[in-house]
Order: sequence, then structure tokens, then C-alpha cells
Amino acid sequence: MKNKVLVIEDDLLVNQMIVFQLEDTGYQAIGVDTLLKAKEYLDKHEPDLIITDMRLPDGNCISILPDLVESYPVIILTAYGTVNDAVTAIQAGAAHYLTKPVSPDELTLAVERVLKTAALEADHLFCKSLLKEQNNKQPFMVGQSPALKHTKDLIDAVAPNDMTVLILGEIGSGKELIARAIHEQSRRADNNFVAVDCCTLQENLFESELFGHEKGAFTGANVKKKGLIEGASEGTLFLDEIGEIPPLIQAKLLRVLETGDFRRVGGIKDIASNVRIVAATNRDLKTMSEKGEFRADLYYRLDVFSLHSPSLRDRREDIPFLVDHFINNHSFSVRVKKTVTKEAMKKLIAYDWPGNVRELKNMLERAIILSRQNKVIRIEHLSLDSSEKPSTNFQLNIASGIEPTLEEI
Repeated sequence: MKNKVLVIEDDLLVNQMIVFQLEDTGYQAIGVDTLLKAKEYLDKHEPDLIITDMRLPDGNCISILPDLVESYPVIILTAYGTVNDAVTAIQAGAAHYLTKPVSPDELTLAVERVLKTAALEADHLFCKSLLKEQNNKQPFMVGQSPALKHTKDLIDAVAPNDMTVLILGEIGSGKELIARAIHEQSRRADNNFVAVDCCTLQENLFESELFGHEKGAFTGANVKKKGLIEGASEGTLFLDEIGEIPPLIQAKLLRVLETGDFRRVGGIKDIASNVRIVAATNRDLKTMSEKGEFRADLYYRLDVFSLHSPSLRDRREDIPFLVDHFINNHSFSVRVKKTVTKEAMKKLIAYDWPGNVRELKNMLERAIILSRQNKVIRIEHLSLDSSEKPSTNFQLNIASGIEPTLEEI
């Protein structure tokens, strides 16, 4: 489908030239010569882009620019003598400006860039709105246990303060959910939340991914690349399983925390970062630092404010709430509304959950599949038998001096 472009220009020759150029490039273009005609067109149509002259017979486009940029990307046309006005228009929200006479190549390039940027911004806003909807529908941690309430209280306390946070807890206990909750309740909530799994990045690529690299910094670095720290600018950078990062990266990360500056790989220029760092680990960083396995100075920089993500066995009273949440919010099958029998629920509450909430979620999704069209999930649908420890109650009493039979053995 062709992009629609509205051209507002009172010089009919310039107007016609721009329209023809846009049509030759593959756009659907319409030209008008007054603000009134532009308003009449916009009442019936929604163009993807507006190209408008600064001054028109029935008014100055600066007066209506705030209303236009709310709905459309706008490129301003200006003569050399009114470049200052064009800068004012840019400050008011215009996407770009072109000086007359307009070069065909410059026009094509400007239109392509503005439309591409507008599409990216629209996608970004759409994704953020979906994420906010999901966050509103599904609370970040489900339950009413004292352990969970204590964690939520700590999140409420630290989120508005722009300090580094260290989240401690077992695998699968919801450390990333806590980090997201801190971000969503902070002043940075409207900016990016960038999560980095420190376990999955190869050591030789970690530095480039985190800090970025300059063109030619190493073989294959054909273009300059911004790192994840720059991607999280004005927002939150979440470093999951930070105990796994190599010593070289530990030193560079310490510099970011101490000075707020970093350098891309192969770069010589300091770049200022404005990012909040939230880290998480299932390891004992204090013991690791005492053994020399983790930088002690980095540990103390990270441990400005620490909080614990409670394991599921420490909040068993939340299991019924979590079970109900996962059954009602799974995405792969919504044909049958299911419940869990009392016997199955007792088994779930009694189990120790070494994989925590993640293990519970996986087990329930498996049970939903195994129970097929049944409305009830029973014990036999749960994969607890292979996970439970074998019973140690079995005893065999053999009389002294009597050789046991094969059946007894």
C-alpha cells in the first residue's frame, strides 16, 4: 500500500514539482495551496506525511503546527531567509525542514527518513501500550503471604529513589519480575527497561553487547554499534545473574557505577550514561568476593540496597493464588476452564519446589495439556512423582544366623 503525502504549497509550480517527484518515487501525493483546503482534505483523509510551506495566503503554518504534529509527521518548506523560522518549527515538533528550491534527491531522502522514523515510533508506542495493558491485567507477583508483602514493601520504598538495587534469590523465584516492578514504579517508567542475561552472552561478545563498539574495533565490526547501556539510556538496565560476568567486564562496570562514564570497544571518547542499574543473582556474592571470585569493590557498589526474592517454599500460602493465576492466564489453550482437585492442591502445597514459581508454571501448563478436555486437574496429571524424594520408611528385619530368601532380598 502506497504512503499518502499531503503537500501544502501556494507556489503552484513548486507544488506540482513536489507532487510529481513523490509520485515518481512511489508515493500517493495530493497538492493543495491554502490552509483551508488542507483542513478540508484532513477532515476526510489521513495522510502518512504532510509537507507544508511556512507561509501561506491564509495563514502561517506555525500557528497550526502543534495540532498537526499530534497526528502526522510534518516536513517544513522554507526559503533561505527564513531558516530561523524553520528551526522554530522543528522545536515545535516538525520532523524535518527543506529549503527552496527543493532538490529531488534531498526530498526523496527526507521523506524516506521521516516516514521510517514515524513507523518506528508508532511500533514502539504500540508495543509499550500492549506491555502496559499486560502489566495492568497481571500483577507482577501473585499472592498475599507475609514474605511477598515484605518484598513489595521494599520495592515501594526503593523504586522512586534512583539508586542501584541488588536482588538476591533462587533460580525461578521471580527476580526479573521484581526488577520490572522497580522500573515501573520509578521515575524512569516511561523509558526503556533492558534486560541482560549474563549467563547466555559469550565472554568475547559480552563487552561489545554491553558497551557497544566503534567501526573497525575488531574483525567484523563494519559499523559503529551502540551497546545495551546506551539502549537503556534514561531507563533501567537489568543485569540478571551478575555473578557470572567475567573479571574484565566487572572492572568496566565498576567504572560505570562510580563515574557514570564508559567507552565503546575500540573507542577513546568517554560517553556519559544516564541509566539505573538493577542486578540479580542466585549466588553468594559476598562469599565470592571474599574468595577473590568477584570484585569486592563492585560487590559493595551493587549492594547499595539489596532485597530478597522469596522462594516458593517460603510462601506456600501463595500457591493456590498462583495456580489460579496460571490456569486462567495461559496462552496456548482457552477452550476448557479448569480447576485443581483438593488432593492435587495439597500435593502442590507440600512439594518443596526447587525450581520455584517457574517450575510451578511449567508443571501446571503440562497438567493442562495432559488433562485434555477434563475440567479438573488431578494428581495423576501432575509430574510430582518423579520429582519427590523416595520414601525412606522401608525396613527389612532378618533374623540373626538365617540366610535371607531371594524374595526377602
